[in-house]
Amino acid sequence: MNIRVLGIELRRSVALWAGPVVLAPALAFLYLIPGSWWSGTTAWTAQWTSMALWTRSVLFYLWPLAVGLGALQGLRDQRSKMSELLTTTSRPARHRAAMLAGATGITLASAFALLVLVGGVQVLANTEYMHLGWLPISLVGAFSLVAGAVLGMGAGRALPSVLTPPALAMGAFVFTALMYMSLGRTETITAAGAPVTEPNRVSLLSPTVEDAREAFVTLSASVHVGQTIWLLGMAATGFALLVAATPRARLLALTPVLAGAVIALLILPSDPRRIYVVDKAAAVQVCDGPVCVTKTQRARLADVAGPGKEALRLLHGALGSQAPVSVRENTAILPEGSTPRWSRKTVLFDFDDDIIAAAAKGKELTWALIAKGMVPGCTPTGWSSFGPDEFAQTVAIGWVLGDLKPLPGTLSAGLRREIDAETRPVWKELKALPRAEQLSRINAMRAAALSCKGDTFDALKGGASR
Repeated sequence: MNIRVLGIELRRSVALWAGPVVLAPALAFLYLIPGSWWSGTTAWTAQWTSMALWTRSVLFYLWPLAVGLGALQGLRDQRSKMSELLTTTSRPARHRAAMLAGATGITLASAFALLVLVGGVQVLANTEYMHLGWLPISLVGAFSLVAGAVLGMGAGRALPSVLTPPALAMGAFVFTALMYMSLGRTETITAAGAPVTEPNRVSLLSPTVEDAREAFVTLSASVHVGQTIWLLGMAATGFALLVAATPRARLLALTPVLAGAVIALLILPSDPRRIYVVDKAAAVQVCDGPVCVTKTQRARLADVAGPGKEALRLLHGALGSQAPVSVRENTAILPEGSTPRWSRKTVLFDFDDDIIAAAAKGKELTWALIAKGMVPGCTPTGWSSFGPDEFAQTVAIGWVLGDLKPLPGTLSAGLRREIDAETRPVWKELKALPRAEQLSRINAMRAAALSCKGDTFDALKGGASR
C-alpha cells in the first residue's frame, strides 16, 4: 500500500473523522450514562473479559454509525463528479478501492483499539488476573467496524444517492435491534412456568453481544470463528461492490456475504449454553483453607477468608453436623429465569449479590455469609424480589448469633422497618421454644431454602411448606 496515497486519503476524505466520530460516543456512553457497566465484578474496568464484552456491547450503536460513514465515503467520487474520469486512468479499480477502504478501516480499528486501551489501563489497576482470553472478543469487535464500513462503501458506490448513507445507517440499526430483541432471541418457558428469552445463533450475526453477566463468562471459540467468517463475507461483498462496474458484477458481489452468512450459521452454536461459556481458567478456585474464590477475584480472598472461617465456625456451633463445611464463590451459570441450585455442605456466594456486595468485609460479611448458608435465596436467575427469603435470612442470622441483627445490604429504611415488623414476632416466638423445636424449625427452613420448594419464612413459623 502506497503510504503517500494513503496519507492523502486520510487528509482529504471522511476517513480521518470516522475514528473520532465513533470513539467519542463510545466513551460518552461508558463514562456518562450510569449502568451495570459501572459497578460490581463485571464493571467494564474491573476484569479483562468484562471490558471486552462491554466495549463490544456498545457496537449496538457504533456499528450502524460505521456503516453510514462508509456509505458516505463510498459516495465521494460521485459527489466530486470524477467517476468517468477515474475509469479512464490506467490504475486498476481495485487499487483505488483498497486505498479508500484501507484509510477508513485503519481509523475505525484505531478508534476501537483506543477505546479498549482506555479500559485496559484501568483494568490493570483493578485486577491481578492477567490473561489473553479477552483478545478474540475485541479483535472481532474491531473487525466488525471495518467490515461494516467497507460494506457501506460498496453500497454507497453501487447506489450513489444522498439518501444512501442515512438509509444504510438506519437499516443497520434496525438489524442490530432485531437481533437483540426479536429475531435473534428464542422464547422458552422456565420450570416455574415463566416465559424468558435466550439468544440464538442468528443473534450472533450482529456485532454486539449480551451484557457481561459474570467475570468468568466468555464467548466460546465457535462464536469467534463463525462471526469472523460472516464478517469476512461482509467485507468481501463491500470490496466487490466498490470495484464492480456493471449490474451483473454488482449482483455477483452479493455472493460472499450470503455464503458467509450460511457458513457462519452452520458453525455458530445453536445451544445458548454453548454461546456464553465458563472460562475454566478464570473460574479455578483459589483457596485459604475452606474458603475459596475464583482466580478473577483472588485479590479479595484475604478479605473473605477471615469472615468465611468465622461464619463456618458459628454455623457449626448452631447446626452441628448439619452445618456447611466450606465457603466458595459460585461459578454455576444458569439460564435466565431458572431456579438456583444450592449445596447443603457448601456456602455458595456471589460478590455481586446485594447482601454480599454491601457487607464488603469484617463482621457484616460474616453475617452475610451466615445468611447465604442458612437461606441462600430462590429468586430465579436474573430476577429480583423481596419477601419471605429476606425475612427468613434475618431470623436465621439472629438465631445463629443469639441476637436479632439487621440484614446486610442496601435496603431502604422503609424495607428495613418492614423486615423488622415481620421478623421480630417470629424471632421472639422461635427463641421461646425448646431447643429441639427451634432446631426442627430451622432444619425445615433450610430444607425449603436449599431445595427451593417451600416457603422458608412459613417453615420458621411452624407452618407446612407449600
